[in-house]
Amino acid sequence: MDENTNEQGLKRKKYGIFGSFFPPKYDFEAMLVEQAERTLAGMEAFTRWMNEDTLTSPDALIQIGREVDLHRYNLEARLLEAFSTPFNRQDIYTFSRNMDYILNHAVETAREMHAFGVIPDEPIREMSQSLLHGTRHVLEGTRYLGTDKGRVEDSIRKGRKHVHAIEDIYITCMADLFQTNDAMEAMKKREIYYHLRGGGKALRMTLYIMHKAVVGLA
Repeated sequence: MDENTNEQGLKRKKYGIFGSFFPPKYDFEAMLVEQAERTLAGMEAFTRWMNEDTLTSPDALIQIGREVDLHRYNLEARLLEAFSTPFNRQDIYTFSRNMDYILNHAVETAREMHAFGVIPDEPIREMSQSLLHGTRHVLEGTRYLGTDKGRVEDSIRKGRKHVHAIEDIYITCMADLFQTNDAMEAMKKREIYYHLRGGGKALRMTLYIMHKAVVGLA
């Protein structure tokens, strides 16, 4: 039995008897993997931009964000057309939407840093790195949805560590920020910290939906 035949057999087993009568018209798992890959590429572009000596206009990052949005819109349109899905339809939508929020927060962070003239400090760099690593674990888990529960759960555990790291860094840097005498600088930094924390919340929700899907597929 070749690999493709075996994979088709696994999918038939996963979808059950109704899936054999009404097979999925679209490969939503592949679409989610592609979105996760594009989201990770966007996060990698974001961290590269963050490490530039002089922060240039984040036009390239904004364009990546728009392209990922188009991919998500396409997935949502297919959800409306599909009779059956590999796991809960609402979970697919929420998973895709929150994954998109991760990159959206990164794009807004870059736009505001450039507009406000905010130079990345250690908390900004650390939260950005945690978002990058967390997104990498989202991609790893998404690749094994429906085929390897253990690997998905391992990716979720690793991703959650970065969620906690972002929250810890945010609380610490905000406490330090409240001690500064430069009110204008504090206001600018607060906006940036808040967006990165928002990315962490989107990462948390993405991992939650992934876990919910794994439980449903078990």
